[in-house]
Amino acid sequence: MNMKYTLASGIVAMGLLAGCGAAPIDLDPITNTGQRDLNKQEFTEEQYKDWGHADLFTDTIPGMSVMKAYREILASREGKKVIVGVVDSGVDINHEDLKNVIWVNEDEIPNNNIDDDNNGYVDDIHGWNFLGTAVHENLEMTRIVKRGDDGSEMYKAAKAQYDKEFNETENTLNRYAEMMAITDLTDSIVRKELGKDAYTLEELRSIDAQDEQMMQTKRFLEFYMSQYGSVEEFKDLLEKDMEILTSQYEYHLNPDFDGRSEVGDDPYDINDTNYGNNDVITDLERTRHGTHVAGIIAAQRDNNIGMNGVATNVEIMALRAVPDGDEYDKDIALAIRYAVDNGAKVINGSFGKSFSPNKEWVYDALKYAAKHDVLFVHAAGNDGSFLDEVENYPNDQENNGPEFVDNVLTVGALNWAYGEQMIAGFSNYGKINVDVFAPGTKIYATTPDDTYEYLQGTSMAAPGVAGVAALIRSYFPKLKASQVKAIIMESGLTSDQEVIVAGDPNNKQKFSELSRSGNMVNLYNALIMADKVSRKKIKL
Repeated sequence: MNMKYTLASGIVAMGLLAGCGAAPIDLDPITNTGQRDLNKQEFTEEQYKDWGHADLFTDTIPGMSVMKAYREILASREGKKVIVGVVDSGVDINHEDLKNVIWVNEDEIPNNNIDDDNNGYVDDIHGWNFLGTAVHENLEMTRIVKRGDDGSEMYKAAKAQYDKEFNETENTLNRYAEMMAITDLTDSIVRKELGKDAYTLEELRSIDAQDEQMMQTKRFLEFYMSQYGSVEEFKDLLEKDMEILTSQYEYHLNPDFDGRSEVGDDPYDINDTNYGNNDVITDLERTRHGTHVAGIIAAQRDNNIGMNGVATNVEIMALRAVPDGDEYDKDIALAIRYAVDNGAKVINGSFGKSFSPNKEWVYDALKYAAKHDVLFVHAAGNDGSFLDEVENYPNDQENNGPEFVDNVLTVGALNWAYGEQMIAGFSNYGKINVDVFAPGTKIYATTPDDTYEYLQGTSMAAPGVAGVAALIRSYFPKLKASQVKAIIMESGLTSDQEVIVAGDPNNKQKFSELSRSGNMVNLYNALIMADKVSRKKIKL
């Protein structure tokens, strides 16, 4: 399998000169143009915990060579502090592995109920909460349908998609409820037959079925116990799925639910900005997503606690703007502007949706970020969709046209298994609308209340890349956001391997054709290239 290192200049072997006047360090980028038989052994638990930081050729894992970069490039260097805005569900700023890397607004006096820095936000010490006490929210298509038929194509598309998802959710919920009832009934029959409350698959099989009811009971339970281990485990999975579906039914797809009433603003008036508060946690459990994202970027390194984030020299600015449901365009636009105005040089956006009625507000905010030299890293989405044919907002071009900003980097998700399965089955892709791929399957990071979990999604791939961007901006602060984007795209590793796309074994495509760059992000190579660009040794 052919691994290639791509540089805009075509340069393959380059030396790295240390930034900020330090002595040069001669290193070659990772490159391999021959066949390589990579290790296919099962991972250990420790390898799973930091596989995204591993090196493809040293560790035979398609990580971003983070550990190699720290060991061989960054160990003797000093960078400058970089603020990364995390626009998400909130962040547990008190987490043991995050509390020392949380941004503090030094120009604001805490809890005096005065806007000391005159930035329009009172007591915004660690960021801003644009959702107030609101937690649940409709999907955008539900809100569009709820607002009524205005004759637009967007309404027609939203109504068709809403009807489809509502019916599917309702039918699936009813089917799962029926399955739970059958499981309860058959479980009670077997427990009575065996005279015990818990039993194994072998004990179930040992039952001598004398009638049709018992034969059907055995067949039903044997199938699910062989799949999930026990009746209890199967019921737990059913209950979790039903909780998700119930939430979708009651909140996401329920036009009678008004999640915005708790906020108190008009979400369709971009000039109505006097809302929200400084509580960037609000609901601790609901910060799970945002806390995980923050940890991937910047959990404190080498403190013997939990895990290491990608980036050192980073401060996390928490911006709560993503509810349980679809985000409002207004909140996203204002959160981006807040991050820009308060010093962020990188913004992570691990969110997205299929409809965006006020997309121009977000587009204007992205242009504002570009004007102020801020990079926006965005998750490509988890629908297994070809984004060159379907919409996913926010984006940086319309109708597959030219990019209208040069500071948006869209990230798809890699799996840990190098080879035909290295694209995560859920990841969106697109030669025009996805820029790069990065680790996003089974990622270990911080979760609320000093805990850690494995989560997955392009939501986990994007912050890994945001961490890479933050490191480049820390050690090469003169580089522009557009240059950082180009470096990350151009310096990655590619492959001529055909890979399974959207989890469909019948859909195999060349990895190099699934994104604009055709590359997987590599920090080691990115730093080498960043040094060359910063010293004008190569041009992008």
